[in-house]
Amino acid sequence: MSIKMIAVDMDGTFLDDQMMYNEERFRELFQVMEKKKIHFTVASGNQYAQLKSFFPKIASKINFVAENGAYVVKEGETLFVESIDKESVAEMLETLKVLPQISVIVCGKKSAYILNEVDEAFVQVIKKYYHQLTQVSSFDEVEDTILKFALSCPDLETDVLLEKLEKELPKEIVPVSSGHGSIDLIHKGTHKARGIQLLADQLGIEANQIMAFGDGYNDLEMLQHVKYGFAMANAPLEIRETVPLVASSNNEEGVLEVIESYFESDGIE
Repeated sequence: MSIKMIAVDMDGTFLDDQMMYNEERFRELFQVMEKKKIHFTVASGNQYAQLKSFFPKIASKINFVAENGAYVVKEGETLFVESIDKESVAEMLETLKVLPQISVIVCGKKSAYILNEVDEAFVQVIKKYYHQLTQVSSFDEVEDTILKFALSCPDLETDVLLEKLEKELPKEIVPVSSGHGSIDLIHKGTHKARGIQLLADQLGIEANQIMAFGDGYNDLEMLQHVKYGFAMANAPLEIRETVPLVASSNNEEGVLEVIESYFESDGIE
């Protein structure tokens, strides 16, 4: 069976630990993808504007499943947006008020939002992930389509906070961890696999024609949904044991290595 779509997570997968990738090597592989009519798709929890910045010359030629599946773009055109209603947003903010160890980023379609009171060091860090970022005195000021909440918390408290949030959030909202002290609050049923399937339906592609790569817990649905799901060697053991295929680590250009090998062998079993 020939591959018709290649989907990649970014942080810890396609990007190395310095948030870079081998652009020359990828450019050569992308040219082969175009010839073979393989659809390259970026699937990440990050903001669409930030994801586009990694591919300035080809952003209109590729697909994006951004915000963990809440915002899907097909070759420059918005295909799908999953929003959280105002009542749920208010309830979520009320729940988070009593958790001072958490820093909250409200992620909208137009921008991400943080409070004016947050530490400047934190602002500089998250600007790497949110190229459209607005500071507000209160989240009540936000007038935007809300896609998800992104939470930053102490790494060692992530599991405990996940369990607590699962019990206290509105029933239609689920907490998902990508690791590294990060938790996303997203609409139930919204994940990368759903975004990939929406694109596949539009493109006439079957799940057994998709190759995907990831390293985090928010990648599991996607890696299990497709036939050729690769966990990165740097992924947690639980993920590597759940997914049958493993690629070399993000710092060893594992994604590009597998794609290159696939093209050299001219197929995959």
